[in-house]
Amino acid sequence: MHALIVLAHPDRGSLTHAVSAQVAQGIAASSPRHSFEIADLAAEGFDPRFGQADMALFRRQAGPPPDVAAEHARIDRADALVLVYPVYWWSFPGLLKGWIDRVFSNGWAYAEEADGKLVKKLQRLQVHLIAIGGADQQTMTRHGYREAMKTQMDHGIFDYCGAHVATSELLLASDAGFPASHLDAAHAIGRRIFASRP
Repeated sequence: MHALIVLAHPDRGSLTHAVSAQVAQGIAASSPRHSFEIADLAAEGFDPRFGQADMALFRRQAGPPPDVAAEHARIDRADALVLVYPVYWWSFPGLLKGWIDRVFSNGWAYAEEADGKLVKKLQRLQVHLIAIGGADQQTMTRHGYREAMKTQMDHGIFDYCGAHVATSELLLASDAGFPASHLDAAHAIGRRIFASRP
């Protein structure tokens, strides 16, 4: 089984990068048959801007631009998609949101048919979301941020495409043992990504 780990943080020394590395190590430790690829969107220079070529793809008037086609191929090779990201303004960073906007395209991730029917095309894909936030749990609960994020991301993006969100983890700076506990949690997530799959 193969996992694509996507991260969006410009600082290679960030906790986001360290958490991604621990997920990868957990996958590798779980079985010699399991593999992973890390897609560091900032280091790779992915362009998150939704442009005319993306609009033509959305309208199904043209095929995907080369960078989007390359991301489609990476996800097509994967059995699991792992997104590791810092929480910016109660959401994904712009770079990761732009990646989703451009890559989870009409005709590939889902299809809007002429009769109005929605076809969910990523039902084979298992998704694992690992968010890293600075607010404490009390703040998240008081304002309903956690549930709002789950509605937006788990349901609004991935369920729309038929992908199953198997992990939706929020690691906070106020968690006991921070930051070491986050690295332990990431390793454990990596170990269990393929645990229930043949």
